[in-house]
Amino acid sequence: MERIIAAIEAGKRKQVKWLIEQALLEGHDAKEIVDLGLLPAMESVSRKYHSAQFYVPEVILASHAMTVGTTILSDQMEEWSGDPIGRVVIGTVKGDLHNIGKNLVAMMLRGVGFTVYDLGYDVDADVFVEKAGELEADIICMSAMLTTTMPEMRKVIGRLVNLRVRERYIVMVGGAPVTEVFAKRIGADLYTRDAGMAALAAKETLQKRRQELCR
Repeated sequence: MERIIAAIEAGKRKQVKWLIEQALLEGHDAKEIVDLGLLPAMESVSRKYHSAQFYVPEVILASHAMTVGTTILSDQMEEWSGDPIGRVVIGTVKGDLHNIGKNLVAMMLRGVGFTVYDLGYDVDADVFVEKAGELEADIICMSAMLTTTMPEMRKVIGRLVNLRVRERYIVMVGGAPVTEVFAKRIGADLYTRDAGMAALAAKETLQKRRQELCR
């Protein structure tokens, strides 16, 4: 797992692919590789970026390497998830080009049974709203890795309120600078600190909402 972390940090896509494939052949399951390889790599890259050890080019390379890993493991996890339990629209907000954390959350959501529509990064507020409506999503999930882009999350919720469709969706937010206090302040429904918790919390929240509607 340490070699996977090092390869992601170095942005070595071919090496990441080979190491993950080897780990799967050796009997490691996808969740173990995520928990012990990809998540620590994401945290390390984020930490190095915020401490100025890494700059944008290094983060982009690491993101591309991470995408290779999440693509392989998403296929594995999706096979085990069974019938979809709901639909999620996910993306990194406008002005923010960070993709690593969002990709991991998307993969973990697929792993617990969601159909996930990934809008990518630098996503405009109107695109979140339009796609959620078009796809009849249950959850809108937004990521921000910069304090300067966090207000975009409030903008999306404002659009939903103005269109009188806010109650249709569970709005979920996350990212390194995002906190539970901020999430409550902007009117989001859900915030968690990491990808694994995000997926489980999303599943539990949607199931709870459906139970309440059936009463």
